[in-house]
Formats: sequence, C-alpha cells, structure tokens
Amino acid sequence: MLSKAQVLKARKAIERMYTGTCKVTEHQKVKSGASKLVTYADKVVLDGQPCRLSVKTSEPARQTESVASIAQAIKLFLAPEITVRPGSKVTVAQDGVTADYRCSGVPAVYPTHQEIVLELFERWA
Repeated sequence: MLSKAQVLKARKAIERMYTGTCKVTEHQKVKSGASKLVTYADKVVLDGQPCRLSVKTSEPARQTESVASIAQAIKLFLAPEITVRPGSKVTVAQDGVTADYRCSGVPAVYPTHQEIVLELFERWA
C-alpha cells in the first residue's frame, strides 16, 4: 500500500497531464411555486474543472451496406473528490476541440483520480 506522500506525488503527476477543462450539467426537476407544475431545467453543477479526455479506438472501421461504424471507448479523468452523476451532460474542451458527452455510468474512483466512461451526447433521456 502506498503512503499518503506517495499517493499525493502520484496524483500530482497524473494531474499534470490534464490538458482540458470540463463543465458538468444536470437535467434537474424544477417545481414552480404557484401552480406546482414540475418541469426540467439544465443546471451547471461544475465548470472549469481540469480534466483529461482519452479516446481509444478498439476496432478498425467496419463498413456495412449503409454506414461505417467505429467502436470507441471514451474516458474522462478527473480529481477523485469531484462528483459526476450518471446521466449528466459533460462538455469537454481539450486541444482546441469542444464536445458534449453523457456520463454513462458510475465512475471508477481511485486515490489519485477517477475514470468516467462517456458517450457522445445526443439529447436528454
């Protein structure tokens, strides 16, 4: 097991590789006061958080009759104390490119960082 000093050193080394920033938006219920009507609104819960996006292509492109498909694994690396709920919209700006993703599950949290599997964001579920 690593000492606290070793974990801190490893975390600093990992965080030096963070070249992007992210914004996390949740689609939350909002109840109006008078009519008690429940609607949904987007709420930014985190903005400007340093991160790193990793995209791994696991298979070569496959061509079917109508469309070509590529299997990709998209992971977001963040500090371990940050909370990103499944289903949240995550906007990542890295290397001059900004894209929207959806948090597809529960993060894998380690003492030095966390890894969140993402999918391209199409619309709110």
